[in-house]
Amino acid sequence: MSTRTQPRIHAKPEELVPLILVRVMFGLVGLILLIVSIATFAGREPDSQPPAGKLLAERAIYLSGDASGAARVLDATGTVLADFPADKGGFVAGIERVIARERGKSGADTTAPVLLQLREGNRLSLNDPVTGWSAELMGFGASNTRTFARLLGQP
Repeated sequence: MSTRTQPRIHAKPEELVPLILVRVMFGLVGLILLIVSIATFAGREPDSQPPAGKLLAERAIYLSGDASGAARVLDATGTVLADFPADKGGFVAGIERVIARERGKSGADTTAPVLLQLREGNRLSLNDPVTGWSAELMGFGASNTRTFARLLGQP
């Protein structure tokens, strides 16, 4: 029986990433983590937030969803604005779970509505006045943004 002194590597040595580059990469990650931690603990506010812009339209909505992806959206009077089946409501159900988690962390009212807001520059966002959580919907893709834009456009 022969014993190996070196571990078996399936790549040619010239195809491997040099050890110095791996160390530099981890060093940069550590440096970034240190800088962000210092800024966070010092209470520094983020610099790169877009300006709020003028509020053009707003609608209070109630979201409900389940793990299958089905979701339902109601307006302030309880009228169903949208009822998404499991294969179409995943994004709305996911947003509802995020809001429920944020409210659960702070012990806030889980039955309060969220605000769907349209601001200057065609910026659509969801804002939870109970917890202060908000999300710019343009970051989630055009089809997901359109889903909520349709909800805002209904009378």
